[in-house]
This record gives sequence, C-alpha cells and structure tokens, in this order.
Amino acid sequence: MAEKKTKKQLDRESVLRMEEAARSVEDFTVVVGEWNRFDENRERMERYHEVLRPEGVLITNFTSKNTSLYHDFDDRVKMHYNGGMVFPIPYSQIAWREAIKGDFLSIIFDYPEDMWQLIEDWIIALPVKKLTVKQADVLYLRVVHLHSPQEIAFYQNKTDRAIRKLLTATIESIRSKIAPRIREQIESAYPQMTLEKRQFLEWYEKSKGVQQ
Repeated sequence: MAEKKTKKQLDRESVLRMEEAARSVEDFTVVVGEWNRFDENRERMERYHEVLRPEGVLITNFTSKNTSLYHDFDDRVKMHYNGGMVFPIPYSQIAWREAIKGDFLSIIFDYPEDMWQLIEDWIIALPVKKLTVKQADVLYLRVVHLHSPQEIAFYQNKTDRAIRKLLTATIESIRSKIAPRIREQIESAYPQMTLEKRQFLEWYEKSKGVQQ
C-alpha cells in the first residue's frame, strides 16, 4: 500500500519537478520564489516556538551604524505588553517568558557586571566585560532594560546630558575595540563573518577616515 503524503510533501515534490524542468531565467525565478515561500513558512513556524526580543534591543546593536544610539524602543516594547487585561504583565515580559520555558540565562546574568555573558560574539563580549562600573551601569540600564537617558539620569541623580555623554563614550569605546578585530577576521578569511559586521566596519572606517 502506497504511503500517504501530506500536502506539504506534495508541494515540495512539485517544486522539485519544476526545478528539474526549468530552462529559462523566468523558470528559475519562479522556482526560487517557491523555495523562498517554503523557507518563509518554515521560519514562521519556528518563531511560534521561540521567545524573541524586540528588534533593535539586542546588545549586538553596538555594531549599528546609527550614531545617535538613542533609538525609540518604547513603542516596540509596548507592543509586547497587554496591560494585564488578558495575561498578567510579568508573563508579557521577555525574561519571564524565557524563564517559563526553562531558559534562565537572562535572569541569572541580569546584572551590569554579568551582562557580557549574554553576548554570543566574543569580539563584542570582551570589550563589554572590561567596561568600568559607571559605563556598565548606564549601558545595562539603557540596552538591557531599555530605560531612557532621562530615566537613568533620575535614578543616578545626574543630568540627562551627562548620561548621554557617558553612553556615547561607552559605545564608541566598544566600537573602537571591535573594529580592528573585525578587520583581522576579514583579512584572515574568517568563515563566520557576517554581512552586518562588514557593513559596520565599512561605515566605521569611513566615519574615521581610515584608508584601506
């Protein structure tokens, strides 16, 4: 008795036949579009089972080309809250959702001096680890907990201008340390080099007037 196949399996077999029969550029364009559709569906299903942080919150934004450093995270973060009307507010927070699924890293390392433990890329983690206490404190409040410079200034009894100046100097310190390491990786044909790093290095060297 023939094995029954799902619609997904039949669709993939259909695309494989299309790929084998493709001859023109237009034919291959259609095939690529179908495979992209399969990939998008797969990624969407994977996202259903993942706990994701809002875009732009990750600490790897130290490689961002945005020199202002003060993205407006508030609106994007609020989308993950429901005011407690359906689910209690803690269950809408990223750290709680991770803990419920058994991932306690964000809670274990929820301290300024330990936040570098959450960074996968050692090129970025090491400069963060070596920050001073003051630098680590403001970076932790700004990047990890998304507090505004005004809020941080209130917590630390400082001026908003002083906090912004310290944040800018901290980010610049990290960038100045990771840029040479990325250049070394590119020159040594590092296999895990990402497009984001290349774009950052190109922007950074251009902004500093570095000639290559």
